[in-house]
Amino acid sequence: MDSDKVVRAMARWWQTVSQEDNYDNSRNPMLYDPLQDGVVKTSKKRQYIAALIVCLGAVAAGTALAWTSPVLPQISANATATIATNSTGNATAPAMSDNKWQLTVDEQAWVSSLLAIGAFLGALPTGYIADAIGRRYTALIMDVPFILAWLAISFGGSVGWMYIGRFLIGIATGSFCVVAPMYISEIAETSIRGSLGTLFQLLLTMGILFVYVVGSIVSWKTLSVLCLFVPIALFGGMLILPETPVYLLKKGRRADAALSLKWLWGRYCDSRSAIQIIQNDLDQACANASFLDLFSSRNSRNALIISILLMVFQQFSGINAVIFYTQSIFKSAGSTLDASVCSIIVGVVQVIMTLTSSVLVERAGRKILLLFSSTVMTICLAILGAYFHLKDSGKDVSSIGWLPLLCMVMFIITFSVGYGPIPWLMMGELFQSDVKATAVGLSVMSNWFCTFVVTKSFGTMLATWGSDMTFWFFASCTATATVYVAAAVLETKGKSSQEIQTWLSGR
Repeated sequence: MDSDKVVRAMARWWQTVSQEDNYDNSRNPMLYDPLQDGVVKTSKKRQYIAALIVCLGAVAAGTALAWTSPVLPQISANATATIATNSTGNATAPAMSDNKWQLTVDEQAWVSSLLAIGAFLGALPTGYIADAIGRRYTALIMDVPFILAWLAISFGGSVGWMYIGRFLIGIATGSFCVVAPMYISEIAETSIRGSLGTLFQLLLTMGILFVYVVGSIVSWKTLSVLCLFVPIALFGGMLILPETPVYLLKKGRRADAALSLKWLWGRYCDSRSAIQIIQNDLDQACANASFLDLFSSRNSRNALIISILLMVFQQFSGINAVIFYTQSIFKSAGSTLDASVCSIIVGVVQVIMTLTSSVLVERAGRKILLLFSSTVMTICLAILGAYFHLKDSGKDVSSIGWLPLLCMVMFIITFSVGYGPIPWLMMGELFQSDVKATAVGLSVMSNWFCTFVVTKSFGTMLATWGSDMTFWFFASCTATATVYVAAAVLETKGKSSQEIQTWLSGR
C-alpha cells in the first residue's frame, strides 16, 4: 500500500510538471525526488559557493570604496604633505606620489563623491532589471561597469577618464548592493539564511582590507589593475550559477525552478515540498505589484520602514567619524604607528568580527545583535565625546589615552557584529517577492543617500559643533536605534517568509 501511495504521488507531480513545462525538460532525471524518506537530505555546500561567488560583487565594491584612501595622496597636487580620506572617511598617510598626476582639492572631492552619486542612481533601476531578466543575468550585466571602470581608471590617462571610471564603479556598486542580497535570500535554506546574508558585508570588508594592505605596497596604477581581476572572476563565476528558484517560479518555469533547487540544495533534496512552499508564498503575493502597492500594502510598508531605518541608523552610527579619528586615537594612546598601519588594523578587526557575526546571527538572532551593537556603540560614542571635550578644553588627558583606543576598538567590533552586516541581511528577508526588487532598490538608495550626507556634512559638523558634540550627536542616533529596534523590529531568525509577512501585516 505504501508503495502505491508513493507511485500515485509521483504521478501527480509528473502530471503537474508536464502540464507547466515542456515534456523533454520534465524527463530530466535531476527532477526526480528520492522515494525513501531516509534519503531526503539537503546539501549546503553549493549554497555557500553560490553566495560567495555573487558576493565577489561586494569585494569589488569594497575595493572601490577604499581605493581613494591609498591613491589620492599619490596623485594629489600636494602629494608629499596631504593626508587624504576615502569615501568611508578613513585617513591615510601619503605614499609614493605620481608626478604625472596633480589633482586639485576640488578634483579629489569629485573623485571621492562620484562613487556615491553613481551608487545612488544605480540602485533603483537594478531592482526593475532584476525583475525583468532575472537576478543572475542582472549580476552579469551590472558586472560590466566594474570592468569598464577599472580599465578607464587604469589606462585612461586623464582626470576625465577617472571621473567616468568612478561614476561607473558607483553604478556597479549600487547595483550589487541590490542584486546580491536578493539572490542570496532566494537561494538559501531558512536554517542558513542568516549566515549567508552576512557574507555580503564580510566580503565587502575583505575588499577594503585588500586595498589597505596592497595599496600600502604598490603604486596606484598597479593597485587599480589588481582590482580589475575581482569583477573578471565574478563574471566567470556567475556563468556557472543557476537563476534563483523564486524568480523562475514567478515566470512559471516550475521544472527549471526544481532543477535550480537540485543544483543548489543537492540532488537528494525534497524539491517538490520546497517548490510548493515557494509557490504558496508567491500565490499570497500580488503577481504584478505596482510601485504604489509597496506603500498601500501594510506588510510591505512596514517592511520598507524597517529596512530604510536600519540603513539610516547604520550610516548615522558614526562609523565614519570613528574611523576618521583612528590615527588621532592611536596617537592619544601613545602609538607611533603609521596611518596606513592603523587602517590595516581597523580593516583586520572589521573582517574578523563580521566573520564572527556570520556565526552568531543564527544562534543569537538578528534583533539581539542589533540591540547589543547599538547599545555598546552609544556608550563608546558618549565616552569619545567626553574625552574630546576634555581634550579640547585644555585638560590633561594623557593619563587616560588608552580610553579612546578601547572605545574605538569596542565600537568597531560591535558595529561589525551588528549594524554592519544585519541591515543588509534583513533587507533580503523582509519583503515579499512581488515588491522585493523595488523595495530593496529604495533601501539601498537610502543607504547611499545617508552615506553622501554624512560624508559631506562631517567636516562642517566638526568645524561648527566641535569633536565632542559631533560624537554626542552620533551617540543620540544609536540610542534612538536601540529604542526603535527594541520596540518595532521582529526577530526573523528561523522564521519562514510567510511567518514574517504575517507579523508585518499585524496578524
